[in-house]
Amino acid sequence: MSLTLLLGGARSGKSGLAVRRAAVAETVVFIATGEAGDEEMAARIEAHRAERDVRWTTVEEPVDVRVALQSAPRDAFVILDCLSLWVSNLIDRGWDDEAIEAEGARAAQVAAERPAPTVVVTNEVGLGIVPATPLGRRYRDVLGRVNAAFAGVADEALLVVAGRTLRLER
Repeated sequence: MSLTLLLGGARSGKSGLAVRRAAVAETVVFIATGEAGDEEMAARIEAHRAERDVRWTTVEEPVDVRVALQSAPRDAFVILDCLSLWVSNLIDRGWDDEAIEAEGARAAQVAAERPAPTVVVTNEVGLGIVPATPLGRRYRDVLGRVNAAFAGVADEALLVVAGRTLRLER
């Protein structure tokens, strides 16, 4: 098993690094959690699609990432991009914090138990200012705990900043 967590700010190079790591694999499954709620987000999703090898399988799953992880072929290199949007999707659908965190821990365990490499992308949103709204603070806190669950079972966790990586030690 080989789970890598790529954590960093927006536009830091996380997704590009995940794609480069998968480029050597024969079989790749890309689990995408983003949903195009507006034109700008649709353009972002399209740009990410263009980065991917056309031979890869893309699974667009905004909610049930655990099942998507379980459904991927055991020998496939899996990219899950990203936890940040996934947590947002669950909040938007009315999930409470405890349910999101519990599902995050279960999904992390499934990812960690996969025999083939799995790379999970997520944003680090706890390094900036305290969000001004209760929803913003809730999102920051829940995502932070989900990120910690994935980092806790990952073989490798990297902080990605300006396209460079820092290894995060246990």
